[in-house]
Amino acid sequence: MVLKFLLFTAIFLLASCVAIERNNPDDPGSPNYGTGGYGSGLVTITPGPSVTYEGETYKTVVIGTQTWFQRNLNYAVEGSKCYNNDKSYCDTYGRLYDWAAAMDLPENCNYYLSCTSQVSEKHKGVCPNGWHIPSNADWNTLMKSINPRCSDNSDCINAGTKLKSVVSWDTTFSALYPKGTDDYGFSALPSGSGGYSDGLAGGSSRDTTFSDVGKYGGWWSTSENSSYNFYAYYRYVSYYTADAVWHYHTKSTLDGVRCVKDSN
Repeated sequence: MVLKFLLFTAIFLLASCVAIERNNPDDPGSPNYGTGGYGSGLVTITPGPSVTYEGETYKTVVIGTQTWFQRNLNYAVEGSKCYNNDKSYCDTYGRLYDWAAAMDLPENCNYYLSCTSQVSEKHKGVCPNGWHIPSNADWNTLMKSINPRCSDNSDCINAGTKLKSVVSWDTTFSALYPKGTDDYGFSALPSGSGGYSDGLAGGSSRDTTFSDVGKYGGWWSTSENSSYNFYAYYRYVSYYTADAVWHYHTKSTLDGVRCVKDSN
């Protein structure tokens, strides 16, 4: 009788330990997998209100405490271009902007001039009223909604996979590199990037080179690099990594713009 009791107790304790171990949003075997904002595949996508701006309608999505455009901005201004100067790329991926154009600031802000004093806390830039260009802090908030373990102003592990669209990405090396799962409806597309041949910004007559459409998608922040005024921070995802990467590059680079709502 005592032996049966001990055996029953051992089985009960083992089952309890397994249940506790499985009560983990990062564990695919757990009943609450994905509910912590980190596991893949079971996060509920919450649509926000559609926004009509300059003849285009943009769907939006609520991620954590923020509401984001669900695709890149496609608003033509001086300092922005379509990839390869081909409108069909704008229709698919949105336009590419140098930093000053995205911020709606004078072109000389792309050079050695610091324009931080001209950037407000929620800087509208080329976004519609009630929306703004994300700051480093805005991007940090998004990353922590995707993976609460991520630190501010750093690469966010596995967030890239969860942000990337399931379509349009280069599949040449699909067996080797992580595919997008678009868990949160951010639907990041590989819009590529561009740059002027002399490394500076300028008008439409200047030579521009484009690269990495299908492989890379990046978006500006309002945050300049305080040590090097001709650099600003951005976030990007790519076909060869599961992470969302935080870095800076020259402000004359042509990159995408995502708008985030001023407040929910």
